Amino acid sequence: MLNPPDPAIVARIAETLRRARRLLFITGAGISADSGLPTYRGIGGLYNDQATEENFSIETALSGSMLEANPAITWKYLHQIENSCRGARFNDAHAIIAEWQDRFEVCVLTQNIDGFHRDAGSRNLIEMHGDIHDLLCTRCDYAATVPDYSELDMPPSCPRCHARVRPRVVLFGEVLPSGAIQHLYRELDQGFDLVFSIGTTSVFPYIAGPVVQASQMGVPTVEINPTDTNVTRFVDYKLASSAAASLRAIREALLNAA
Repeated sequence: MLNPPDPAIVARIAETLRRARRLLFITGAGISADSGLPTYRGIGGLYNDQATEENFSIETALSGSMLEANPAITWKYLHQIENSCRGARFNDAHAIIAEWQDRFEVCVLTQNIDGFHRDAGSRNLIEMHGDIHDLLCTRCDYAATVPDYSELDMPPSCPRCHARVRPRVVLFGEVLPSGAIQHLYRELDQGFDLVFSIGTTSVFPYIAGPVVQASQMGVPTVEINPTDTNVTRFVDYKLASSAAASLRAIREALLNAA
């Protein structure tokens, strides 16, 4: 069981928040742990270092090249990941971030493909790795959002042109969406008064970079993660607790001091 958030650190974060206007939240799988989701290893999680039933690494099974060569394999494991999300919903951490849009200018940069930030109401949202519920045809302009994959044939095909369908996610070996990257650059150019890193090990440069850059520029930084990560040494405030418990404590401290 995780320790509760340190009240002294929570109070200092709340004090910093009271002086802030623009906030950046960078989130990874850990923010969805309180929703009952596994903390994924990349997009492929659930598997740790195990090979798939076909004796592929999960990175190979969930790669763009595998989707092209053998879509049934890629969709098999996409279906397993989607099934692990099915029936879950956003938690207090997602909700509090969305709630703070009424008080601050909030930008959310997430690696998660569960769609919880969108469901919670976050508007200025950069889904760097996409959303597993959004489907796109690889030939025509067909697009759809499906609540779960149980209604799909596997592997699914386009109802219009019968070509291959894919989820709007970044598979292994694929490039990041240029629109999301440009969105992030525009937000970073405007600057932030406080940067949160929540539930991510920050292994990717585009996830760690904004935290490191903020630290170098003297912008306050917060990490919420039970373990140390690639950015821990750069942050001003560290809460080694769950995302939901930490953000509830910060919200309470912020309200009590108002």
